[in-house]
Amino acid sequence: MALIPIEKGSDNKILRTVSDPVKKINKKKLSKFFVDMEETMHDANGIGLAAPQVGVNDRVVVCFFNNGTDHELIVDMVNPEIVEMGEEMEVAEEGCLSLPGKFDKVARATELTVKFLDVKGNEHVLKLKGLNARIVQHEVDHLDGMLYIDRVKEQGGGQKVAKN
Repeated sequence: MALIPIEKGSDNKILRTVSDPVKKINKKKLSKFFVDMEETMHDANGIGLAAPQVGVNDRVVVCFFNNGTDHELIVDMVNPEIVEMGEEMEVAEEGCLSLPGKFDKVARATELTVKFLDVKGNEHVLKLKGLNARIVQHEVDHLDGMLYIDRVKEQGGGQKVAKN
């Protein structure tokens, strides 16, 4: 299909805008958009991508779950909503395709439940743990105009630049 340019920068207006819910699903248009987002995510070696990262302020994300296992799965989500988060937190390093070369430690819930629609408008509920839960939290933050560096600041940390 087609690669989409990834929006970059911590002050990028598109990345800092709260995304609009998808009110009416156009299956054909949305299916093509998901294919393009998946291709863009894989090309950039990502494990998640939110629509604002490709210049669209709609509540749409692509998540690459179980990366590196025999159970790899790409899940396309429309209007994802975290309906429950576990109390246990874990600190782990995160990066972002919109902030290339930057990584820092971020505390996130280790478990969550997310509700979303698929491309056909069917509702799904997933209970996720570990990295899969972290991916959803990171991508939903994008839909809310937040970047992981905002979480680092909230937690009193500082940003580190990766060493190649």
